[in-house]
Amino acid sequence: MTTEPDSLVRELSSPSVWPDSAVNAPGGDVSLAGVSLAELAERHGTPVYVLDETEVRSRARAWRRALPDAEVVYAAKAFVCRAVVDWMAEEGLGLDVCSAGELELAATRGFPPERVVLHGNAKSPRDLRTALRIGVGRIVIDSDCEIARIASQVPKGAAQKVLVRVLPGIEAGAHRKIRTGAEGQKFGLSIAGGDAEDAVVRVLGQPGLALAGLHCHLGSQITSTEPYGEAVRRVVAFLARIRDRHGVTLPEVDLGGGFAAAYLPGDAAPSPEAYGRRITEELSAACADFAYPLPRLMVEPGRSIMAPAGVALYRVLSVKRTGAQVFVAVDGGMSDNPRPALYGARYTVRMVGRTTAAPMRATTVVGRHCEAGDILAEDVELPEDVRPGDVLAVPASGAYQVSMASGYNMTGRPPVVAVSGGRSRLLLRRETFEDQKARDVGV
Repeated sequence: MTTEPDSLVRELSSPSVWPDSAVNAPGGDVSLAGVSLAELAERHGTPVYVLDETEVRSRARAWRRALPDAEVVYAAKAFVCRAVVDWMAEEGLGLDVCSAGELELAATRGFPPERVVLHGNAKSPRDLRTALRIGVGRIVIDSDCEIARIASQVPKGAAQKVLVRVLPGIEAGAHRKIRTGAEGQKFGLSIAGGDAEDAVVRVLGQPGLALAGLHCHLGSQITSTEPYGEAVRRVVAFLARIRDRHGVTLPEVDLGGGFAAAYLPGDAAPSPEAYGRRITEELSAACADFAYPLPRLMVEPGRSIMAPAGVALYRVLSVKRTGAQVFVAVDGGMSDNPRPALYGARYTVRMVGRTTAAPMRATTVVGRHCEAGDILAEDVELPEDVRPGDVLAVPASGAYQVSMASGYNMTGRPPVVAVSGGRSRLLLRRETFEDQKARDVGV
């Protein structure tokens, strides 16, 4: 009788990569929340994304415990659907959205509009009309031209709460393409260059806008608490300057998100408690230094809630051995997970549903698409006898995969299945050719 290699057991035991409910199961399988991953692959086909509902909820609660006096707002861009909107409402989180579509989804679920924050460096007229119609709690101003545009649409006698997004001039994030707090990129208004202060003055001059505070988002996959401490110091210093120069004490600070999740065993991913402790300590100290009243804090975790709760399942289509290299091609790829191609994201992979005594070998898992960069995972350890038909599981797949999935090669976006308490339920069905054909109205 064959057994699973020790390395796989050790990997699965890491709570930072797999959901807490993941356990080894007979036949080389993995059980998630009491549900067999191999069975889910058979039932729903592959690729399929599996989301542990309890993991999502527990991580949302961890953020609320870490910052009990703050407003925790879930970044919907990580992944959103009707069920996720409901989970966040039930757990007491707000919702950070970036489009009219996300706004409408929240509204159809009865999500409290005052707990919604609208983002975006280029909000469309429809985005703004929808936000004002629904009555969102905050709109984040990201450029000068938005100020008059928003104010002109606010009904007479009303005032829409807004935040001004500032650039603190801090380099943070796992890749240059996801660093949004530094100078010289498309997001926000520079504190150092004076653009942020000019925008504050203009907002204060608009009777239809109520300036609630400042917003600052540093980037994504930030594995240290230090950048948040530095951002707090710079933002509070700017708040004090606004007070001293313009006689206005702004009551809110939104530090955005960017909190890291572990994708490989051993990856740095501070807990919500660690981030929360650093942020609150620095905020208290900075406010004391500038004799500034403690503002209400907001944070926007997305990846750190959703990524660890998801597992992607693929089926092997081919195995190619070229010299010293082994390429395992699966039935998904950059159409359901563009992150490796976009900014070099790395994952761990394991086989499920079959036991083997074969030795492990460094393998590159590639997608099925017509791009040399369609690589899902490089140099991962898989059994030497991996073969077509095997099912591969990729943990930490809950965020920025299905939400960024495309229609490349018309393969159809994958389904999403939630598991909880030994049961599964379909959240998003697989996109079919009929769905795609219905959009094609040309002759």
